[in-house]
Amino acid sequence: MPDTSAPLWTAQDVALAVGGRIEGGVFDVSGLTYNSREIVPGDLFVALHGARDGHDFAASAFAAGAAGALVERPVEGGPCIVVPDTLKALEALGAAARDRAPHIRRGAVTGSVGKTSVTQAIKAGLDLAGPAHASIKSYNNHIGVPLTLSRMPAYVERAVFEIGMNAPGEIAPLSKMVQPHAACVTTVGPVHIEAFSDGEAGVAREKASIFQGLGPGGVAVINGDNVWVDQMREAALHVGARVAQFGSGPDQDARLIDFQSSPEDMGGKGARVTAEIWGRTHVFTLRQSGFHWGLNSLAVILMLDALDVPVETAIQALGEFEPLAGRGETRQVRIPGGAFTLIDESYNANPLSMRAGFLSLGARPISGGGRRVVALTDMLELGDQSEQLHVGLRDAIEAAALDVVHTAGPEMRRLHDALPPSLRGFWTPTAAELAEKAADMVAPGDIVMVKGSNGSRASAVARALAALDQTTGEGIPSGGSTPRATR
Repeated sequence: MPDTSAPLWTAQDVALAVGGRIEGGVFDVSGLTYNSREIVPGDLFVALHGARDGHDFAASAFAAGAAGALVERPVEGGPCIVVPDTLKALEALGAAARDRAPHIRRGAVTGSVGKTSVTQAIKAGLDLAGPAHASIKSYNNHIGVPLTLSRMPAYVERAVFEIGMNAPGEIAPLSKMVQPHAACVTTVGPVHIEAFSDGEAGVAREKASIFQGLGPGGVAVINGDNVWVDQMREAALHVGARVAQFGSGPDQDARLIDFQSSPEDMGGKGARVTAEIWGRTHVFTLRQSGFHWGLNSLAVILMLDALDVPVETAIQALGEFEPLAGRGETRQVRIPGGAFTLIDESYNANPLSMRAGFLSLGARPISGGGRRVVALTDMLELGDQSEQLHVGLRDAIEAAALDVVHTAGPEMRRLHDALPPSLRGFWTPTAAELAEKAADMVAPGDIVMVKGSNGSRASAVARALAALDQTTGEGIPSGGSTPRATR
């Protein structure tokens, strides 16, 4: 049995791993964080440089129960380990956590859409198979990845890490830090394209660089339905990886045969998936109803398979996995005369996820004269393609037979103006102003999806709609419940 009582790190182990010196006495730590507001007694506080100097918060960290601090200069309030550069020390500590437990099977996930939900669904499967570890929230950048590694207990059997980027050249170093046994690119699309001179092609190249961290015998899980599949395969084969492919076409290792969103015999909730996995047909259910979860579920299964988790265990985990907050969380909101269904997709948005959301909403059954309504805020970081990509949502909205489109933000004004008058709802300059109109946006029987980029504050609209509930002040969930998230 693994020894779960041992400290995560001793001061001596940290000092040896990072090349630091101990001042003020030795200590043991059970966790670590760089955010003094998140300190749990027994944590190691890492004083990083950001908008504020982390050293300024060391006293508050010790007051909250920090056992010690990783610093570049001695601080008052408790013992510390002094190093020349705390970020480099955090990276070294992450590498030490990896190297001290070579038995741990590690996975890594990136992609333009779905990487957080896929990562957490993989974690659900890992948990069923044995002691496991994973990224929390969207800790997927140059701080979040080494932090997650450093938090990894030596006794776990498997771990999965989310890896994102804000600029070219970020994913490969993070993948090499993790050294995964399996790595997945969920999909590639026109997301974060303003950072790349060649647009989506640059995004595809950056996402494919996750395979550079794979060692001999590593598994690359790729989306066979994506337009960049050949580039993904080439990048994986270049490092000697074994490719496992998911998609809806022929010759896939995991092939989506059928996806039924919100089936009547499941009470109009969740979905039923039929898939052929390694030559065997499986039928299983999900608590998510979005069409993109057909392929997402297959990515999860292939990743778990590569991490030595049986397909049956993966399917069980998927059936129990709730939508994450802001990523398809669904609730009933009671208002005068009845209730409406709120689908909260406010955490983030891009052209791919918008279209998938419209398709899923359009497939939901409507009763009692209700409408299919969307409330959309700006998609950000699309560069000089922003106008084209916002206006381009019109066709997907019409194809999904949606009834009303409320919008907020200067970019969504372009879509508002392009829509036929019959579809136009409110447009406001900001999400906050649209939130003020929440009561006028919905009626009993409606199904309402809120979606937009996190930076355009779509969550304010979702909160305002949930707050209309007359029984509890917030909607009743019917499924599911950082450093700045990167893509």
